[in-house]
Amino acid sequence: MVLPSLWKNKVNGVNPPSNLFFHNEGDITRNVPEKKFSTGVITATVWQNQGKGRSGEAVAYRTVSLQRRYKDKNGVWQTANSLRVNDLPRASLVLNKAFEYLVIREQEANAPDYVDEDIIEEVI
Repeated sequence: MVLPSLWKNKVNGVNPPSNLFFHNEGDITRNVPEKKFSTGVITATVWQNQGKGRSGEAVAYRTVSLQRRYKDKNGVWQTANSLRVNDLPRASLVLNKAFEYLVIREQEANAPDYVDEDIIEEVI
């Protein structure tokens, strides 16, 4: 994976967008969520990422992002990474569901007759 020269380092103090993959110079693909778990305005999103292992081999790994949606004073939906006290039980629920999904997926992936599923959003 080669990063275009524009994104090799921070540009004007900005990191490259986290949902972009750079395969070759100029060859960019957008990372799409693998799975989403939502309850109310709280969402946990599972992402599949590509990276390099210790010996330089390509490896896939998954990460989970947690977000809270809210409407600003103009009524426009926004996204925040900070939570209020009342958001914590819902955050716990969607994070547990994401963890359960990842553990079950890993177990199924190791099964001999595993078949990958389409992307599905689960509303809890």
